Formats: sequence, structure tokens, C-alpha cells
Amino acid sequence: MFSAVARIFRTPDLRRKIGFTLGIIALYRLGSFVPAPFVDFGNVQACLAQNQGTSGLYELVNLFSGGALLQLSIFALGIMPYITASIIVQLLRVVIPHFETLHKEGQAGQGKLTQYTRYLTIFLGVLQSTTLITVARSGALFGTNASAECSQLLTNDTWYAVLLMVITMTAGTGLIMWFGEMITERGVGNGMSLLIFTSIAATFPSSLGAIWAAKGFETFLLVLAVGIVIMMLVVFVEQSQRRIPVQYAKRMVGRRTYGGNNTYIPIKVNMAGVVPVIFASSLLYLPALIAQFNTPAAGEQPAAWVTWVTSYLVQGDHPLYMALYFLLIVGFTYFYVAITFNPEEVADNMKKYGGFIPGIRAGRPTAEYLDYVLTRVTLPGSVYLGLVALIPLIALALVGANSNFPFGGASILIIVGVGLETVKQIDSQLQQRHYEGLLR
Repeated sequence: MFSAVARIFRTPDLRRKIGFTLGIIALYRLGSFVPAPFVDFGNVQACLAQNQGTSGLYELVNLFSGGALLQLSIFALGIMPYITASIIVQLLRVVIPHFETLHKEGQAGQGKLTQYTRYLTIFLGVLQSTTLITVARSGALFGTNASAECSQLLTNDTWYAVLLMVITMTAGTGLIMWFGEMITERGVGNGMSLLIFTSIAATFPSSLGAIWAAKGFETFLLVLAVGIVIMMLVVFVEQSQRRIPVQYAKRMVGRRTYGGNNTYIPIKVNMAGVVPVIFASSLLYLPALIAQFNTPAAGEQPAAWVTWVTSYLVQGDHPLYMALYFLLIVGFTYFYVAITFNPEEVADNMKKYGGFIPGIRAGRPTAEYLDYVLTRVTLPGSVYLGLVALIPLIALALVGANSNFPFGGASILIIVGVGLETVKQIDSQLQQRHYEGLLR
């Protein structure tokens, strides 16, 4: 292992790529602590020191920004607008035929879709930064029961100050998007995924430290032991796949014989990744968002539906919230897998190149068989996603840890997934240069 790491730094090209990646990550983390214009840095730090968490509305965005959201920094929105834009563009392929045509055109079409994603990212950055500043001006960013300091986070709330803050945060989103693309092009791994990995990993020490301070050293060790077991299970499931054998018939082109080889179609247990968790979290945040903007003035009684939403759909430790969260994740897993994996398209491509599944006729029977296998493999995958996503909520109810519990939910899925993918890429580059990889 140590010799393999030494080979990485003895390889000039690989050493340069890793150094470039680490440099961009350092700039990204530095920007997370630079406050936006007209932000009262002292009051923000005082509110953070009081361990005042969000009311559940901005937990996912704060997690993906590495804590920059609550600091109201220039990178407050993090990578979340780009993630949302990418998911929207991917879903629009089902609705807009032009997008599906671009997807099938190869590199030129993919370039246009990437450009659309960039434009949509900037639009979402303007929208989300405006919402964030509005909530900060109202004093509800750290919850409705926050101290007086937490209601005075801005030194100037005039229109030009708000406009400058919106422009700054949106520009920060664009810069983060450029960082990710530069890492993908000149560094190691997928840039956007590595930036999310960095943001989530940055919250681990504070989350574990809060558990140690609140519950003691014994609980801290127990959480670490449970976390190691969870990571091992997540790695096992993420690497699990159902391999459907495929054979290609031999064909003569001139005097050469092509085909005749055997391969397989890998269908992963978790084909949807972390997207269903993001979908379910976002959908459950909508009622809380609507209720927050319908909070009555002092002395007035809130509406019945506002009280119900506040009681059942804001705090994650309620059984109804957990049940809805789990069911939404299962449903969104099937929905997303159905969009991203098209059995008919796979069957047509196999038929076009002379491939077939042993015992299954080419064409429509192959598509029906693939759909049959996909439906049954997705069931344990969706249940697995739901259970992993419930781990932070169960920890919140039992241990009293904050909802950004490190070993569960979207955080552990992204940490494990990105870590495995990055190690595989480094391993493949080592094998190209030394015929011996990082892994054995």
C-alpha cells in the first residue's frame, strides 16, 4: 500500500494532477469562510457558537456547502444549484424530445446539454441566493426561537446591498461550477463529486465533536464503531450488481471475423445513487417552506395546517416524517431508475450489434426480461436507500445528535461512492504507467 502511494508521487503527471486537485479544493474551502458583503460576521459566528441549527429547511444545502450556508459566505449556495440543474435537465429529456435528441447526438449534443445546465445553474443561483437573503433578513435562518443576534445578520438591508449580495453569491456558484469542471479536465476524478465530497467531509469533525461534547466519550466511541460498520455495509451494497450474460454472434466483414465474444450487462443494486434522497428531502421541505412564510405575527394564532406541518413535517424525529421520507425514497428510486435505464433502448442496441441474452429472444422479449430483472433488483436497492437515509433521523431521536449525523443519509452515500470512484481512477492511471495499480 505504501509503495503504491509512493509510486503516485514518483509519477510526474499523476503528481501534478493530484496537486492541482488539492489546490482547487483548498481554494474552495477558503471561499466557504469568506463572508458576503454586508454580512455581520460577528453575529453569524455568535449564532454558530450557540449551536443553533436550522429548522430543517436548509439542512441538505448546508451539508452540501460544507457549512458555508449558515456562514452566509460567498460560496454559501455550494454546489447545490448545479446538482439541481443537472437533475432537472436529465428529467427534461423525458418531457422534451429535443433534449433526448441532443443526448443521442454524442459529444456535440452533450456539450449543448452541459451549456443548458450552466445557464439553469446561474438562474437557480439567483433564485436561491434571493431566498437565502430574504430568510436572513427576516431572522429565521437559525430558527424562529433564535436569539436577538441571530435576527440581525446583515449590516445593511437596502435594495442595493441585497442586490450586491445576490450577485456575489451567484458569482460564487458560477466559480464553484468552474472549479468542478477544471478538476474534471486537469485533475483526478469527477470535479463536482469531489467538491461535494470535500464539503461533506469538512463537517465530520464538528459533528463528531458535538456528539462527544453532548453525550460523552463512550457514546462517541459507539458512534464511531457504528459508523465503521455502516461504511462497510454501504461499500458492499454499492459494489453489488446483477450481471446479465450477453453473447454476440460472429459476423464476417470482408475477410475479418467480428463478434463472438461474451460479456455482461451490470445492473447495480443501487442504480439511482443519492438522487432519490435529494428528491425526497426537497419534497418534504416544501410544506415547511410554505408554513414558514405563513407564520402569523406576534399575538396571533397560527392556522391549523401551519400547526400540523410544524408539528409533524419539520422535525425529523417524528414517526410520520420518517415513514413519509422512507416511502418517498422508495418511490423516487423506481422513478429515477426508470428514467435513466431504458430496457427497450438497451435491447435495440443489442439486436443492432448481434447480441442476445442466452435463452431469451432478441427484441421485445429481451426488453421485457431486462425490465423484469431491473424491477426486482431495484426493490432491495430502494429499501437500502431508505434505511440508510433514516440513520441520521434515528440518531436524532435516540442519541440526540444533530440531523447532519455523519454516518448516514446522503453524506455516507456520497463519501463512499466518490471515494471508491476516485480510488479506481487513480488505480487505472497507475496501471497505465507502472502495470501495477493502487489496489490488489
